[in-house]
Amino acid sequence: MAEFPSKISTQTSTPDVGSSATLTWKFISLDVGFVKSAAGILMVLEIALGLLVWALIADSHYHHVPAYGWVMFVAVFCWIVTVILFVLYLLQLHLKLPMVPWSIVMLAYNLGAATLYITGFITCSAAVQSATTVSDYNKRAAASFFACIVMLCYGASTFFSSQMWWGHGSNAATSQASGSNNRYN
Repeated sequence: MAEFPSKISTQTSTPDVGSSATLTWKFISLDVGFVKSAAGILMVLEIALGLLVWALIADSHYHHVPAYGWVMFVAVFCWIVTVILFVLYLLQLHLKLPMVPWSIVMLAYNLGAATLYITGFITCSAAVQSATTVSDYNKRAAASFFACIVMLCYGASTFFSSQMWWGHGSNAATSQASGSNNRYN
């Protein structure tokens, strides 16, 4: 049986806080710089305001109006997928899957979410009058307002995703040859 060594060599270091916006663990990296980017800010807004949309609808008596089933589906589905994508980008897990064309995935998702939120916003706004109480009316009207804001956020995310996909005017051959790579694609 091997004995425990009497001396153990350990090394400690402190990270240089000002040099990088990335905290690294053994298998994942936390990219706090992503939260400061346009895509990250828009995702935080989509998550926060999308949560407000479905929470306001869920707090009203929406079960009697079938249109609000669609609004709830749109709000909850987009919220869950956006949270998952945000975590993927925040933890830089998308870099572990280089075979996935993330710029196209993000463009398709943001375009789809913007389209869904357009229909959800119109449906929510048209059905506000079906409220039977003042409280339900106020909640549904606020949900319509926030659905409009979230729709605009997804539209802006679609614009930025298309800019990322198009590479800001460069073509794929020059970006591959020069070795430049956008870290949020």
